[in-house]
Amino acid sequence: MAQLRKDKKRKESSKRWLERQLNDPYVKRAQADGYRSRAAYKLLELDDRFHLLPGADRIVDLGIAPGGWSQVARQKNPNATIVGIDFLPTDPIENVTIFEMDFMDEDAPEKLREALGGEADIVLSDMAANTVGHKQTDHLRTMGLVEAAAQFASEVLRPQGAFVAKVLAGGADNTLVAELKRNFSKVKHAKPPASRKGSSEWYVVAQGFKGRDRAD
Repeated sequence: MAQLRKDKKRKESSKRWLERQLNDPYVKRAQADGYRSRAAYKLLELDDRFHLLPGADRIVDLGIAPGGWSQVARQKNPNATIVGIDFLPTDPIENVTIFEMDFMDEDAPEKLREALGGEADIVLSDMAANTVGHKQTDHLRTMGLVEAAAQFASEVLRPQGAFVAKVLAGGADNTLVAELKRNFSKVKHAKPPASRKGSSEWYVVAQGFKGRDRAD
């Protein structure tokens, strides 16, 4: 009986997700505008507010699948070097280097640096850990990814560069915020309109990287 209840619960959850997708205006806009996912509008809205992408010549996209953020980055900066990574398969995007591997793999940061060919102007992270249904555990696992992304950003960003990462409800924890404030001139949390109202996701936006000497 327990298995039957679990299957029924999963089917109900899938049904709700499908209904939400079918009725979501951002999903329809993404299809009309040629974006691979509604997530593209989250980056567009963050860029409108924080002016993240103008002049960005080297861009890193952590958790690139299915590719909506890199589509936006390419659209905004046609000649930029864009490098992305995800353990999920991602269809090719013209002039974007994509690594199909886990960002937490030991070799991943070096592969990204080599492909980037210089200091990054911005590191974008839309990564989130697979949820297990326990809020505290899910938060801790996702924050582990955010912390790893922030460390990577401190190693590859040029002075005055920016870092954007998805966090969950409550935002980045105090320790990470303190670290970001030490390394960046401005640190803010934002929930773009494209994030579903019922979603627990927020984004931390750090701008004005102070350079490696200050970050070490």
